Amino acid sequence: MQIVFASNNKNKIHELQSMLPESITIVSLESIGCFEDIPETAETIEGNAIQKANYVTEKYGFDCFADDTGLEVDALDGEPGVFSARYAGEQRNSEDNMDKLLVNLSDKNNRSAQFKTVIALNLKGEQHLFTGIAKGEITLEKIGNQGFGYDPIFQPEGFTQTFAQLSLDVKNKISHRGKATQELIAFLKKSK
Repeated sequence: MQIVFASNNKNKIHELQSMLPESITIVSLESIGCFEDIPETAETIEGNAIQKANYVTEKYGFDCFADDTGLEVDALDGEPGVFSARYAGEQRNSEDNMDKLLVNLSDKNNRSAQFKTVIALNLKGEQHLFTGIAKGEITLEKIGNQGFGYDPIFQPEGFTQTFAQLSLDVKNKISHRGKATQELIAFLKKSK
């Protein structure tokens, strides 16, 4: 089975493809001729995932799935949340985003946070949502060089390392995206 993943983020595509069985192949937006930035203007993580999946299905006619992820920090009332990718500005720079978050948390004792991923799947005229949550806390500084985004400052519950220090195999088993993807895979296997 081939299915379009509504993303041009090569890190995400690689991470997701590594979790899928060989019988399911991800087709990139580039491969279907979609080079525009798909709007992400919804007020929720779920809304953005749905918006992206619907855009590809409606404009290009493909079954597809899209995801959106947000980092929700308790002491900041859920920030950066739906604005995680552009927390420090429209340039969408991970280093700037992490720096801003660390500054905003500098006087806070509560560093609890969670990553939330929602995957919207458009398949055979129906839409299905899958959610994954990884709880943890924000570290005092960036540690590790694996992964992407906020990985160097997020330490998942039960671990002494950040996502950026964990191998891709371990991260995929415990991460928000990994959990949502496992739900997606289980559903796709039943839908063949």
